[in-house]
Amino acid sequence: MASLLRLYNAALIRRPMLTQSATAAFLFGAGDVIAQQAIEGQGKNHDFARTARLTLYGGVAFGPALTKWYQMLNRIKFSSPTKAVIYRVWLDQAVLTPVAVGFFFGSMSIMEGKGIAGAQERITSAYTPTLIRNWTVFIPTQIINFAIVPHHLRFVVVSVVSLFWNTYLSAVNAQQQKIADVAHFETPAESEKTE
Repeated sequence: MASLLRLYNAALIRRPMLTQSATAAFLFGAGDVIAQQAIEGQGKNHDFARTARLTLYGGVAFGPALTKWYQMLNRIKFSSPTKAVIYRVWLDQAVLTPVAVGFFFGSMSIMEGKGIAGAQERITSAYTPTLIRNWTVFIPTQIINFAIVPHHLRFVVVSVVSLFWNTYLSAVNAQQQKIADVAHFETPAESEKTE
């Protein structure tokens, strides 16, 4: 196990973009598998397309964006370590996170074939509660992360916490998809009743 961690650490230093993107892809996919099997009890009815969408999102969108984000945050110089932690956490949670939460729900809706209107509906219904829950999880995580974790391992810390967070996101996204599908199918029937 120790040698595996050393190899992973070396890969993070040598090829951060590739390593962190692969890590994000794996953890988003794993989070969806946990959501479908442990939370939703899908069993043999596992939605592999859903897992693929989340894996793709993690590897192609989230991993590269977060890698560049952390590289940018690490380049900013602050007058003291305390200010560095405060401002990095603030930037992470006040600038990146609101955009990332909206982008996640929008991306998932579009990949599910719901289009822009479906993305807007999902963002409207899921954005605020998800953002607030994100802050309760990631503000303490990021305080620890920016205060004591070496910069090349910060993505790993976020990724470990994200396994649980991705499970939550997958479950919320699936719930929002079901709500939208039910609303979509009920609307034509209701309009027929009023005619």
